[in-house]
Amino acid sequence: LLAVKNMQQRNTKYHTYFYSPIGLLRLHASDAFLTALEFDPGIYPTHTNDLLFEAIRQLTAYFEKKRKTFDLPLETGGTPFQKKVWSAIGSIPYGKTISYKQIAERINNPKSIRAVGKSTGLNPIPIIIPCHRVLGLNGDLIGYRGGLKQKQWLLAHENPINQLSLFKNI
Repeated sequence: LLAVKNMQQRNTKYHTYFYSPIGLLRLHASDAFLTALEFDPGIYPTHTNDLLFEAIRQLTAYFEKKRKTFDLPLETGGTPFQKKVWSAIGSIPYGKTISYKQIAERINNPKSIRAVGKSTGLNPIPIIIPCHRVLGLNGDLIGYRGGLKQKQWLLAHENPINQLSLFKNI
C-alpha cells in the first residue's frame, strides 16, 4: 500500500526529469514529499533534492522490473473524495487491474463511477499512484493522462501475459 500524506499546501520547490521507456517525465517535490509526476513536460532548469534522486532510483528499478511498489512520501493535495479514490488506487497490486466501478464500491460510494473516473484522471502522481491499473467495466482502456499507449505499455510491463488482449484496443 502507498502511504499518501495529504497537506493543504503542496509547496513544490524542486523538480527534475526522468527519461523513461514511455517518455520524458518531470517529477516535483517539496522538502519532504513527492508532489507530482508529469508526462511530456516542457523543459525548464532543474532544481533537485535527495527525495527526487530517490524517486528516480525507484522509478528506474520499476522500469527494470526490479521493483513492484514504491516507498516514497507523497503529498497529493485534492479534495477528500479524490484522496479516497487515490488511496484506493494505491492499494491495487502490481500486475492487477480493477474497474472504476470497483473503486467506487471500495470507497463505499457505488454510484460515483464518473466522479471516480474524473478523480483518477486528476491523480497528480501517476505510475507511483498506479491509476494505469484502473480500467473500464469490461476491461477496456479508458483515459490516461499520459496517453492510452503509455497506459497500455505500463500494464503490459507489469503483467505481459494477462494484458496482451489490450493491444487490440489501440
